[in-house]
Amino acid sequence: MADGVKKGQRLMSLDIMRGMTVAGMILVNNGYGESFAALQHSKWNGMTPCDLVFPFFIFIMGISTYLSLRKAGFKMTGAVVRKIVKRTVLLFLIGLGIHWVEMALDGRPWDFAHLRIWSVLGRIALCYFAVSMIAITVSHRHLVKIIVGLLVVYSAILILGHGYDYDSTTNILAQVDLRLFGYDHLYHKSPVDPEGLLGTISSVAHVLIGFYCGKRMMDADHIYNKVLSFLLIGGILTIAGWLLSWGLPLNKRIWSPSYVMVACGLGALLQGMIMYSVDVQRKGKAWKWALVFGVNPLFLYVASELLAIFLGHLGVSDWVYSTICSIVSWPKFQSLAYALSFTLLLFLMGWPLYKRKIYIKL
Repeated sequence: MADGVKKGQRLMSLDIMRGMTVAGMILVNNGYGESFAALQHSKWNGMTPCDLVFPFFIFIMGISTYLSLRKAGFKMTGAVVRKIVKRTVLLFLIGLGIHWVEMALDGRPWDFAHLRIWSVLGRIALCYFAVSMIAITVSHRHLVKIIVGLLVVYSAILILGHGYDYDSTTNILAQVDLRLFGYDHLYHKSPVDPEGLLGTISSVAHVLIGFYCGKRMMDADHIYNKVLSFLLIGGILTIAGWLLSWGLPLNKRIWSPSYVMVACGLGALLQGMIMYSVDVQRKGKAWKWALVFGVNPLFLYVASELLAIFLGHLGVSDWVYSTICSIVSWPKFQSLAYALSFTLLLFLMGWPLYKRKIYIKL
């Protein structure tokens, strides 16, 4: 059994966790009606299982970024920078495009004055760009210092700028977005845009933690040490984040420092356990379903967002949900059944790509 990752070789345990998180993102984004509390995001302070799927994904993105740039020796060449910029712009534009499609189907294709700027893909794009540029311009000996520095700076912003206020008129995160981009370009279901500008600071630290874990994984000389590195980092971060939450509560909406540490800690623990199951116990077959989502994660996520918009516009979503309601009596199970059906549909879309080893990179 090879303990390293050869050039061009996919890391199955990483694909599995990535697939689990993308499937989770699709599942929690597509509940219909009254969902279980575990499948809803926290309104403000606190954390539900639903609040972990996106942070798990960008934690894994940090590991993947390390593996990708490692192939180029972390050298700042024109080809590497062009690739980073191209992917950043593409992801950000797709995020804008998803919002535009929804607006266009509502009969407002030219209403750019109300096009939401921030998005999940926009957050991914900015974090990918920042972490990639740090990776090729700064010595990796300073990674921990950079992570701590970003979280300390963001903590100061939250404390001094009333970042925990559930009020857009006093919350600095909301005020910065409002003044720079305007009310009509922002998310309005909470006092702050959950993918807003200032929250990117702690999100970059989040991805850098994944990047650091990727480094520790590749530096380890044996599979058991790779697993141990994830479990050790995961345990330390989870406990430290929980302790920090007594002063700076867990909060996904503002991507609080304690939230970053706990989410990354739990992500590292899960990745370590999956790696142990797949690479030590050789139980990869039990996780194969997740590989369908894991090898084409962003493609299937974007497809799910667009499909949800089109099915909703055509009335198909209402019809499917009504049919489920005629069969299932309990409202929360009706919502879960719809979300599972939608996730299964995306699985069926991804299955032929997985079987043919077609990997669509965004």
